[in-house]
Amino acid sequence: MRNSCIATTKKRVLTRRGVVWLGQTCNLRCRFCYFQTRIEAKDHPEHPFMGMDKAKGIMDNLRHHYGNSAIDIQGGEPTIYPGIEELCAYCSEIGLLPTLITNALVLARREKCQALKDVGVRDLLVSVHGLGQNYDDVVGVPGAHKKQMAALDNCVAVGMPVRFNCVLTNSALPHLAGVADLARQVGARAVNFIAFNPFEDQQRGERSRDDVAAYSEVAPPLVAAMDQLNDANIEVNVRYFPLCQVPERYRKHLYNFQQLPYDLHEWDYASWSWTDMKPQRMRDGELSPLISLRQANYRSPMFQTVPGYLDDPDIRIEDEYRHSAFIRAREHCGYQFAPACDDCAAKAICDGFHGDYAAFFGFGEVAPVVADESITDPRHYINEQDKIVESEDADWAS
Repeated sequence: MRNSCIATTKKRVLTRRGVVWLGQTCNLRCRFCYFQTRIEAKDHPEHPFMGMDKAKGIMDNLRHHYGNSAIDIQGGEPTIYPGIEELCAYCSEIGLLPTLITNALVLARREKCQALKDVGVRDLLVSVHGLGQNYDDVVGVPGAHKKQMAALDNCVAVGMPVRFNCVLTNSALPHLAGVADLARQVGARAVNFIAFNPFEDQQRGERSRDDVAAYSEVAPPLVAAMDQLNDANIEVNVRYFPLCQVPERYRKHLYNFQQLPYDLHEWDYASWSWTDMKPQRMRDGELSPLISLRQANYRSPMFQTVPGYLDDPDIRIEDEYRHSAFIRAREHCGYQFAPACDDCAAKAICDGFHGDYAAFFGFGEVAPVVADESITDPRHYINEQDKIVESEDADWAS
């Protein structure tokens, strides 16, 4: 159950959390990983870990230029990054509270878990993509599930807060109830269910029907798992899932690109636009010049032809984030609307169906939302969700 000391809020403000990729080196081989090719190819420029000075330089920019107050540190696998404790301690010192997005296998050694807590790691976002032998199979490492469970026991023992990520592959669907129950057992603060989408290396056409589930196949076990988590008072979020695919009472949990900036545990589009540039993801080379979100948006053909876009005082900061959401959904990921989406009252705040979905399943599952008028505020549904807010963020986020 959620710790009663953890506050919640329905206030929706723009996140101040950054993200960094230290290098695509990992101790697992998840077949649905966004960075599958880069992890396998040791000669890929993004494969090796960057040095400490470069990593600290990125953190300085996130804190002092972009104003981020929290950071999601990724690898590959960040717990195997040489000097991860030093980097997390530095983040804590400069006011950039660190989270590790991790498979947690290394933390099967309790002293490693304690060391991360001692240097100020705020929490862990643990990738729990199945249970038992299923987990070992999808991550390609025998015994991985056993180590992950030992790591979670250690987190409980040392008082390290955890949240879960779970990708909604075909193989994971029978385990959603078990993942929800595991979250209850270890006191996870939140669970994120993430649709298996064609991001990064998964855009190379290697996804198959064996891994990609239809929305109508996902929805029943997903809704049941959301019920379990709601009953346990654990925050539950669903990423990249069309709004029409769940009953209305569950839509407050759905975060697509237009909703993500209002989740305190998701990434700031402004700083993400900079850290996502190749020089910030490679071991070699200098850091890129800093860029504003509006400048990042202006690089897109969607906004290059808008007269005066860079200087228009009528474009609000919330507009910039929404424009970035359009770019990420439509240009970066190829999301599409079906003809029937034109009759949906929620089309303006939905991303539609991910890019290769029609090739797998067509658009027969579209179920247009009916309402008296069009819904135009991205926060329309998520305004009703209670979300955890840490004490360090309470003065601006609750």
